[in-house]
Amino acid sequence: MKNLTHIQDKDIALAIEEELLADEGVPAHLIDVETKEGIAILSGVTNTLQARDRASEITETIRGVRAVVNQIAVKPTPRGDKEIYEDISKALFFDPATHAYPIDIAVEDSIVTLTGTVDSWQKKELSGWVVKGVKGIRELHNEIIVEPKTQRPDIEIENEIKRRMELDVWIDDALINVEVNDGAVELSGVVGSAIERTRAYLDAWVEGVNSVNSRRLKVDERRDRSEMRQENKFALRTDQEIKWAIEGAFLYDPRILSFNPQVGVNNGIVTLTGVVDNLQSKKAAEQDAGNTIGVWQVKNYLKVRPVDPPDDLEIAENVRKALLWNPDVDRHQLVVSCHNGKVYLHGTVFSNYEKNQAEDVSQRIRGVVEVENNLRVNREWRWRSDEEIKENIESRFQRNIFIDADQINITVQDGIATVSGSVDIWQQRNIIIENALKGGAKSVMSRLKVMYITEEDQNEESLSR
Repeated sequence: MKNLTHIQDKDIALAIEEELLADEGVPAHLIDVETKEGIAILSGVTNTLQARDRASEITETIRGVRAVVNQIAVKPTPRGDKEIYEDISKALFFDPATHAYPIDIAVEDSIVTLTGTVDSWQKKELSGWVVKGVKGIRELHNEIIVEPKTQRPDIEIENEIKRRMELDVWIDDALINVEVNDGAVELSGVVGSAIERTRAYLDAWVEGVNSVNSRRLKVDERRDRSEMRQENKFALRTDQEIKWAIEGAFLYDPRILSFNPQVGVNNGIVTLTGVVDNLQSKKAAEQDAGNTIGVWQVKNYLKVRPVDPPDDLEIAENVRKALLWNPDVDRHQLVVSCHNGKVYLHGTVFSNYEKNQAEDVSQRIRGVVEVENNLRVNREWRWRSDEEIKENIESRFQRNIFIDADQINITVQDGIATVSGSVDIWQQRNIIIENALKGGAKSVMSRLKVMYITEEDQNEESLSR
């Protein structure tokens, strides 16, 4: 096991600030960072709830962060309460998952309160997430009540939570203790990062749970991902284990659970077949499958077949409305068209983050079966010396909790970074490539090999800005 020394608060704060600066979805120039004994305190201003949440999520991935206190104030674009209410109503209605939820909305002085009753914590959280995508909101109070469909024995709940954590690629569950008493879950023990504690909290919300307390789950930055490898966390799983884990994940994703996609697994290759009625569900199924231990490739053959979809003109108009109420892309004059349920996006944005947000917003509109994203990013690559790029990338790898920097080799020539070495899971390759691009590389050539996958199953890939 790697023997990590304690990371100083000033180094943690600097790493957080550098990470926020590199992220296109956060106004880092308006955010202040302070750390005290590994607890990161964020203050300052953003104009959206999404940016505020994103700052916390980014901070949790930094090595040495034990907890995040988010004191960032949200000062949104001024809008009338009636206008906000109408856009929230449309957002919940247009979303294929939330349109049927019995949710009441109240807006006063740009503060939104959601009430109603749903049968799962995941549906409550999804509703809040959709609402946060509407511009003009200063605060969100999600007071939706969760009433589970069934009651379950505590031991059954406990075993399911442990199993979910065991198969979650982002958690080292070795020292996590789970106790359940009348549906109330208590998590204790040790994890290696703040983001792992968050993931454990999310995994604990299985059917029959009425509350989760993770305050006794302590973060020790000396437990890193190399320790996971020694504990055989990512050792080869049987196809049946992988299939069970993916099907379990689908049960707790409100975007998927009603469609029952068919899951086939052959030597870690997952094939998804069946029918869903919206594009968001298809994308979510692929993401859930990819977040399962033992999976190294997902072939997504799910067919999108909306029930009584709007016509193409109405779909295009609904996408335009959604883009206009979204605080990340509303400032751009984007051109939207639709043919046979396929949406085409044209225009110019300022960042890849905005381009991806526009696509995500479009995917969540009822009736959309595919999105062709032709948006151009109006930003040129900033020249840096190869030495500076290499140093920036190495620094990013060192501070990211999901990357074992000692296992990765980096070379840079003419702005093109080549990364090689070994990773535990397929998803780490994406994290490494993303961080290399944020470190200033013009493009990235990946020669990373995934442990526990045969040599002939692996391939080289190249990604650019």
